[in-house]
Amino acid sequence: MPQRFSRDILYCAILTVAAFQIHRIPSLPLRIIAWATYGFFQGCVGTGIWILSHECGHGAFSPNQRLNDFVGWAGHSFLMVPYFSWKITHARHHRYTGHMEKDTVYVPWTDEDLAQKKNVRIEQLKHLTEETPIVSFLQLIGHQLFGWQIYLFLNATAGTKSLPEGAGKMGPANHFNFMGPLFTGSQRVSIALSDLGLLIMGSILYYASTQIGAWNVVLLYFIPYLWVHHWLIAITYLQHTHPEVPHYTAEAWTYTKGALATVDRTIGFIGRHFFHEIIDYHVVHHLFSRIPFYKAEEATKAIQPLLGEKYHESKDESFLYSLMTTFRKCIYVSAKGSSQPGVLHFVRADDSK
Repeated sequence: MPQRFSRDILYCAILTVAAFQIHRIPSLPLRIIAWATYGFFQGCVGTGIWILSHECGHGAFSPNQRLNDFVGWAGHSFLMVPYFSWKITHARHHRYTGHMEKDTVYVPWTDEDLAQKKNVRIEQLKHLTEETPIVSFLQLIGHQLFGWQIYLFLNATAGTKSLPEGAGKMGPANHFNFMGPLFTGSQRVSIALSDLGLLIMGSILYYASTQIGAWNVVLLYFIPYLWVHHWLIAITYLQHTHPEVPHYTAEAWTYTKGALATVDRTIGFIGRHFFHEIIDYHVVHHLFSRIPFYKAEEATKAIQPLLGEKYHESKDESFLYSLMTTFRKCIYVSAKGSSQPGVLHFVRADDSK
C-alpha cells in the first residue's frame, strides 16, 4: 500500500507541475480543454488518495495504528475531509450496515415516513418514481454536488437511532462539532485533531491564493475537489443502493445480513487503476474490513461460491447508467410484498404501476 500512496502522490505532483504550464497555451479553447482534463484526472488521483486514507482508517495500511492514523489524517486533511470524525461514524456504519435505525448513511425513506412527509397516501408515492427525466437529472446533479457536504454538516441520511450512547449534547450533529451528539467524550480530542487538519489545509489554500491568485487555486484545487466529491458520493451510493438489495428493521437485522446488503460494481480502467478496485470488491470489505484492497479480489473469489445468491454484484451496465437509473428507481422502501418480517425492499417504478 505505501507504493500506491507514493504513486498517487507522484501523479498529483506531475499533474500540478503540468497545470502550471497551461497558461502558455495560446489558444483559449485549448486552455479550457487542458484545464478540464487536468481537473478530471487530478480528481481521479485525489479520489485514490481518499480511498487509501480510508484504508488507513480501517487499519489496513500498517500494523502500527498510530502510523495508520497519521497517514490517514494527512491524506484526508489534504482533501478537506475530517479524518477522525469520519473514521468514527464510518466504523458505526460498518457495525450497522443495512439497519434502518442505526446505520449512519444511505438509510432510505420508508413508504410510511415519506407519505407522511409529502402529506399523501402511500398509494400516491408511485408518482415520485415517475418524475420527468429533466427533474430527476437536476436532482441527481444536486446529489452529486452537495451530498458529501450535507452529510458532513447535517448527518443527512443517517438512521434515527444512529447516535452513540453517552454522546455530547452541545450544538448540532455534524462531523466538526467535538461537543455534539455524534461523538462521545473520549473522542473529543480526535475530533479536534480532525478540525485542526482542516484548519491547516484551509490556511495553506488561503496563503496559496495570496501568492498565485484565488482563481488559480480554484482551477488547481477546487475543480479537482468537486470531482473527488462526485466520485465519493457516486461510489458509496451505488455500493449501498440497488433495487434487489434489502434493508432491515431491528427485528430482522444481523451483522452478516447487513454486510451482505452491499453491491460490487465496476467502472473499468478508472476504477481498477485510480480507485484501487474499491468499487469492484466492496462486499468482502464489509465482511472483513481489515483486508487491504490489494487482497480483496482474491478474497472475493474465495467467498463467492459460499455466499451463492446472497452475493450481490451489478457489473453488466455502465457506471453512469447505473447511477442515473438507481437514483430514479430507489427512492423508498416498503415491507409490503416481503415474505419475511422486518425485511424492506425498494419500490421501483415498474413495480408501482
